[in-house]
Amino acid sequence: MRLWRSVVGKLWMTILLLVSFVLFILTILLLEFFQNYHVDEVKNELNMTAAKIATIMEGHEDINLGLEIAQEIADEPVGLTIVANNGKQYYSEDSSAEMIKEQIENDEELKNVREKQDPISKELTLEENTTTSNRYENIMVIGKPITFSDGEKGAVYIYQSLAAIKDTTHQTTKLILLAAGIAIILTTIFAFFLSTRITAPLRKMREAAFEVARGKFDTKVPILTNDEIGELATAFNQMGKQLMFNINALSQEKEQLSSILSSMADGVMTFNRDGTILITNPPAERFLQHWYYEQGANSKEPVPTAVKELLEGVINSEYDQIGEITLQGRSYVLIVSPLYNDKNVRGAVVVVRDMTEERRLDKLRKDFIANVSHELRTPISMLQGYSEAIVDDIAATDEEKKEIAKIIYDESLRMGRLVNDLLDLARMEAGHISLNKESVALQSFVERVTNKFHGIAREKNIELSFNHESNISDKEIGIDPDRMEQVLTNLIDNALRHTPENGFVHVNITPFSHSYNINISDSGSGIPEEDLPFVFERFYKADKARTRGKSGTGLGLAIAKNIIEAHKGTISVQSKIDQGTTFSIKLPNETT
Repeated sequence: MRLWRSVVGKLWMTILLLVSFVLFILTILLLEFFQNYHVDEVKNELNMTAAKIATIMEGHEDINLGLEIAQEIADEPVGLTIVANNGKQYYSEDSSAEMIKEQIENDEELKNVREKQDPISKELTLEENTTTSNRYENIMVIGKPITFSDGEKGAVYIYQSLAAIKDTTHQTTKLILLAAGIAIILTTIFAFFLSTRITAPLRKMREAAFEVARGKFDTKVPILTNDEIGELATAFNQMGKQLMFNINALSQEKEQLSSILSSMADGVMTFNRDGTILITNPPAERFLQHWYYEQGANSKEPVPTAVKELLEGVINSEYDQIGEITLQGRSYVLIVSPLYNDKNVRGAVVVVRDMTEERRLDKLRKDFIANVSHELRTPISMLQGYSEAIVDDIAATDEEKKEIAKIIYDESLRMGRLVNDLLDLARMEAGHISLNKESVALQSFVERVTNKFHGIAREKNIELSFNHESNISDKEIGIDPDRMEQVLTNLIDNALRHTPENGFVHVNITPFSHSYNINISDSGSGIPEEDLPFVFERFYKADKARTRGKSGTGLGLAIAKNIIEAHKGTISVQSKIDQGTTFSIKLPNETT
């Protein structure tokens, strides 16, 4: 069945059926032609013979002499019968004459030919009785009227059996059918050979097309002929070459576009009309990670609601939409533009621009003077107030004067610390920080710094723990121990101060292939989302009232960030209100 569905089978059967049909029609026409041709030839010969005999019989007064001449003319296999008008039969050549006479007497057309001037021809069927069966014989009878010399009218009936013609026609039919059969066999072989030869290049092209469909664009089709199939193979090879060129060009453009998207500072996301994400670049993926972290593990929303609303607005209005969203304390501006497919909107592209740094710089510009003024105003006011008390001699006793002098001294120390911190921070930000690196066992170092706060943790009823993996117990890392202790002290102290009673503070060390992560996690009040981008800025305080005492100068995290960056590391923070805060320090795995 597969052969008949193939091009070879279809072409083969088409040629075979066409030739068979033509041969069938030709055979029918030839058989009809030969049969009619022989019958017509017999009829013409009989007519000529009958005319000669009629002329002889009319031209001789001696009928017997005329009959002898007529007998010579009507030679085998022609039979002759001459009858007069009165029905008298003058001559009969064979035993069929009586039967012919009966047929003539029973046939009105032949019987009345004596009364007409034109001859008549007719095909008769004679039945011959034998001992075994009845045989039927077809004969051609020609009747021609004659007038004897004595004026008596009669007719010449000349006839001939058509059995020879029938045999000849049968043999001719067999020869024609044999020739047709041979022609069909030869046509079958030729059609199969021709269709196979034609379709062989087509099969190769089919195989090559499947190879191209699998991505092998360098597949070539052999050019075996110079006809249309050869031109088709040439066109196929050119098509494959051009297709490979276009695919390579598209791949290069795709790689170039991917490189451009990856190197962009802004996030780019492409959406379908149904909100399905098609393409994202690394900044956009970080934006989505912030969204997933904020929503939690059970979130079913793939993108923020603000993005979906802007996307729906673009699809409905076909105009650009702009919006803002804040995630994990970072401010993002969303610019959504439609993507068209011909005249219809098929989706949208979202540009996510992180405006946190701009917002931070704007906030720093507004708050820096206020922060510095606030930090300096309190000790200066206290120095002025107590100095006036001494000048105005308000303190009556020496003890009161000593107490006032002690307060003035403490405030001056506080101002000195503030100024020194500002100077240290300025030097660090200017890149003038110097590190005295040593090879330190990281596990014992962090554990020692953590143990310093166990007393404070017990007083506040806070669980303070240190955890690490066993494979880092003997690992050493190149750091400045004094600077790094300053960082850890600041972070653990902040965690204890902002963690309520019965809370916890966990210090963990996690090793990686090229770095170590130190995480300080607490179950404290957390940091407001709007303050997260600014926790490492100068004068940042979780205590908005900025009260004196243990609240500090607000420069500790800024200094810690600069120290970590001087170690070629990074520090980050994640926090949720009333769920706690985690500070993460990532240090490269380097030794001195």
